[in-house]
Amino acid sequence: MAASFEEKKSLDAKSIKSTTIMHDLVHKDEEAMTASQRALEIERKKVLRKMDIHILPFVSVLYLLSFLDRANIGNAKIAGMAHDLHLDGLKYNVIAAVFFIPYALAEVPSNICLKLFRPSIWIPSIMVAWGLVMTLMCLCKTYEGLIAARVFLGLTEAGLFPGITFYLSLWYRKRDAAERLAIFFSAATIAGAFGGLLAFGIEHMEGIGGLYGWQWIFCLEGIATVIFACLSYFFMHDYPETATFLSDEDRKLVIDMLAEDRHGLATEFSMKYVWQAISDRKTYLQVGIYMSLLIPVYAISLFTPTIVNELGFSAANAQLLTVPPFACGCILTLLIGIMSDRYNLRGPFVIGGCSLSLIGYIVLISQSAPAASYVGAILAAAGVYPCVPVTLAWAGSNAGGDMRRGVALAMVIGMGNLGGICSSFIYLKPPRFFLGHGVIIGCLVSAITLVCIAMWDYNKHNKANIARCQAEGIDESRAEEFKKLGNESPLFRYTI
Repeated sequence: MAASFEEKKSLDAKSIKSTTIMHDLVHKDEEAMTASQRALEIERKKVLRKMDIHILPFVSVLYLLSFLDRANIGNAKIAGMAHDLHLDGLKYNVIAAVFFIPYALAEVPSNICLKLFRPSIWIPSIMVAWGLVMTLMCLCKTYEGLIAARVFLGLTEAGLFPGITFYLSLWYRKRDAAERLAIFFSAATIAGAFGGLLAFGIEHMEGIGGLYGWQWIFCLEGIATVIFACLSYFFMHDYPETATFLSDEDRKLVIDMLAEDRHGLATEFSMKYVWQAISDRKTYLQVGIYMSLLIPVYAISLFTPTIVNELGFSAANAQLLTVPPFACGCILTLLIGIMSDRYNLRGPFVIGGCSLSLIGYIVLISQSAPAASYVGAILAAAGVYPCVPVTLAWAGSNAGGDMRRGVALAMVIGMGNLGGICSSFIYLKPPRFFLGHGVIIGCLVSAITLVCIAMWDYNKHNKANIARCQAEGIDESRAEEFKKLGNESPLFRYTI
């Protein structure tokens, strides 16, 4: 019996020792795995920084030129265009509005062409086209001529913004998109600020070559676009698979990241994926959010010079005073984009930005003092501009598969840009612009409401997909089964 007790004691000791050894081995494996994951994440960040350096400055300049060319009509107006071309009544509003009709209609076909052709061919080609239109706008001497020029400008410029948004989604994971889109979109706010400074300087060329100062604004900004477009043929990279600045190891790392992010969803072209995007009601929910944001954004870009001018400042000073609202918008756009990616959240940041802009417009509609109204204008721009790239990152990350994402983004941007027509006709009665400010307050409230609905809907779908995966034992090993389902794949997760 004593022997039996000793044997049992010996066995227990061995068992404890064995368990301890196993625990140590598991702990070491976990440490090794964690160290391996950390090393992988460090390598990924290095590659992301390399991509940022080679891609983001380039596409940001493209969009800066694009926004400068479409919004300089506002600077030209107060530089004398309205007087010289007798743009009384609603004529300026019509000139501003006609741009958005072809701009909205051409965006989906343009993104399909981007997928069929190389980005390094398609993007520079449409840039050359709109740069030539912009340059030749300096020859317009009638109201009818300006309308025709703005129609062609909208048609040729349509592919740039949705194209670059889609292009970036082919390089970056969903969780990395908002920060990069914020950097890209911040070019619009820089264009707003830079456009005022540039217009202030170019105005002084009045009479040179027989052209008015406002004609020189169109001419010089158009020539700059054409020059940069020609350079773009040589410097734009198509895809990670063919990028010359990536080493073989870097390229594999990027391709693996993107494959992991896609959950095995399709990347090839097929009309099936086009119809998936068109028939998805959630695409139209994102369109509603984006349109509610773009009405304020375009109103700011088209009418901020006029609003500041009506506060009692001279035309020259009004050009300069448009800089701070856009500069504040640029800073907040970058900060919100970084935070949105860090927390992998979209909706709450859009609500926050809309709320800040709402405060600005309430100040504008309720105050008559120039100083208070000017602060309201700054808050309005600083709040709404950051919402645009976050919303686009949201729309892109919630469309499964490359082709479906490209079409969904083009639909959101294209149909949302129809809001620019509304923006063109709401600022009619200076100096208080009650109608314009009131409409935009309504748009911001609408955006907040739709964002809340979208967050609830996406969360509901995520819970349903998680429950299905748990019930049916579905994991990444079965991704090939659901490759062509897009958002309907049980492995797909919506970003909130």
